[in-house]
Amino acid sequence: MNEWIKKLIGRIADLWGRWSMAQRAILVGIAVAAAGGIIALFSVSGAPTMVPVIDAPIRDEAARDRIVLRINQEGIKTQVNSADIIQVPDERSARRMRAILIREDLIPAGTDPWAIFDRERWTITDFERNVNLQRAIRQMITDHIKAIDEVDDANVTIVMPARELFREDQNPVTASVIITPKPGSDITENRKKVEGIQKILKFAIEGLKDENIVITDQGGLVLNDFKGMADFERLGLIEKEMKLIQTQEAKYKALVLAGLQKTFTADRVRDINVKIDMDMSKKAVATDEFFPITLKPRTPGLPYDDSQMAPSVTLSQSTSSTVWEGTGFNPEGPSGVEGQTPPAFKDMSNLYGRMTQNTNVHNEAINKKTTQEERSPQVDRVTVAVNIDGTWKWKYDEKGAPVVLPDGTIEREYTPVPAEQLRAAQVLVQNAVGYSAGRGDSVTVQNIPYDRTAQFVDEDAAYFRKKQIQTTVVVFLSGLALLLVSFILFRTISRELERRRRLAEDERSRREQAIRESAIEQAEEGGVDVSISVEERTRMELQEAVANMAKEHPEDCAQLIRTWLLEE
Repeated sequence: MNEWIKKLIGRIADLWGRWSMAQRAILVGIAVAAAGGIIALFSVSGAPTMVPVIDAPIRDEAARDRIVLRINQEGIKTQVNSADIIQVPDERSARRMRAILIREDLIPAGTDPWAIFDRERWTITDFERNVNLQRAIRQMITDHIKAIDEVDDANVTIVMPARELFREDQNPVTASVIITPKPGSDITENRKKVEGIQKILKFAIEGLKDENIVITDQGGLVLNDFKGMADFERLGLIEKEMKLIQTQEAKYKALVLAGLQKTFTADRVRDINVKIDMDMSKKAVATDEFFPITLKPRTPGLPYDDSQMAPSVTLSQSTSSTVWEGTGFNPEGPSGVEGQTPPAFKDMSNLYGRMTQNTNVHNEAINKKTTQEERSPQVDRVTVAVNIDGTWKWKYDEKGAPVVLPDGTIEREYTPVPAEQLRAAQVLVQNAVGYSAGRGDSVTVQNIPYDRTAQFVDEDAAYFRKKQIQTTVVVFLSGLALLLVSFILFRTISRELERRRRLAEDERSRREQAIRESAIEQAEEGGVDVSISVEERTRMELQEAVANMAKEHPEDCAQLIRTWLLEE
């Protein structure tokens, strides 16, 4: 094998050497094109395939846009191919979106329901083909129901009876579904979600009706018994009605509080109770209204009303009169032959009577208006109760200080709300809630003092605490002022004593210096050798240096002396 490879390589090298540059370029181009084709083939074959949501094409652009928008809301990438088929990346997403689209009635009318659950099966006989078709439908419906987020598992059974010749003998198609909801799901209590599963079954199975569908949970509780759920729906409706009433009461309460608290402050208006009685039943009301006929409308521009009205207008009138007196002559015919007179007139024969009859028929036309309306809901009665507190003020003595009672509290005086203000507040509340006397509404505004014991205790404590702080501050400032005055006096006296002591020392030093200088002069005059100590000599040198400095720099010496005086 190695020899064969070596020979092959040698032959290729020999051919490569004998070829011209053009042949070599052609060979390289063919190799590059082949490599590019292979790479493109792998790229195309390795690209992710898209799964159709609905196998049937959707030609209606509006319906297609609604479906695409709904899929995008679920965060799933979608595309529409050239055949108008909507596609998603994987089969799981396709099943999930099919369930959502069917539940929300987004599948366009006329779409083949079998196209959604289409699966090709290789069959041999018609029986196997039908069995595989039912299995495919059941599996696809099961996958659809499982694709719902709130369903953990589902078991679907479909019975499709054989077709009979006569419709009366045909058994209906039936379906039963057992679902296992996920923990925390409300699918067993949410009617719309159960109806969504029921729609999936009806849309997937031809001829299936609502009464032939049974949906239960894992405990056997029937979920699509909507007639039995009427009581629960009634409870939900009552809850919504109570919520509506509470919302309306809260609205009225906030409206009344906002108006009163701006006038009497929030601290004085705290208690308000609003009770609304509403009739939530639906009523169809038919009203017939009769009103006069306008013969002449009012002339525009006149300061008075010159219109002419009439209660009615005569349509027709009929009058008849009848006068009858006695029976007259009733012939009986030949003798021996019974006459032809009717029995009623025969009984009145030979009698005398008198009758007068007058008939007057008068038909009048009037205006009539018929109104039909539905009322729901309607407010039957509104009851509002408001309490407004008065004002409390401290009592002051002649000096302007609050009056303190023996028990250590501050005396206060209560001023109730005037009756005029209560009536004005009542009118304000009535207008805010739409008061109607004919409806039986009631608005009460009272002045009842609040229990402000705790508030008064806090206010008294704050006042006495403030007064104690003021007293403490005054005492502290007085002591501080006294201390400052004492310090100033002490400093002044200390400086004066120090000045006097320094003057005395200077005077003593001057006298001692004069005595020494006098002794030195006397010794020098007597020729006595006087020895001076080192300290004395140093001091004399310093004095001489200071004197020389004062003579040479008088301004600096003056500045130095001023500095010393300021420090002293």
